Amino acid sequence: MAIIQFIKGINETVVPDVRLTRSRDGSTGTATFRFTNPTIFNINMENKGEITGMYLLDEEGELITRDVNAKYINGKPQAIECVYIIKNPENWDRFMRFMERYSNENELSFKPAE
Repeated sequence: MAIIQFIKGINETVVPDVRLTRSRDGSTGTATFRFTNPTIFNINMENKGEITGMYLLDEEGELITRDVNAKYINGKPQAIECVYIIKNPENWDRFMRFMERYSNENELSFKPAE
């Protein structure tokens, strides 16, 4: 099972838009996740704790980024953007294994950049 959490123990049910970039030699890259109206913003989540990062969890373990930013419109949180930095080819392969599991479970499809 592949899940995403912002607070440990609470699964995010909104499926994000994910954009990948990769260096020319393929060794590094970034993954930008955008969650529109994520469940973590629901009023009943207020007392669950602070958002401490984005945790990508699967049977291999976890990948973590602390680069998590809320986007506000008219003073209300509307989206969360997270950037996961991919530092080397092994990290890229590991991230892609997570994304394959996550996308299969959440009907997320891949389309190349135009």
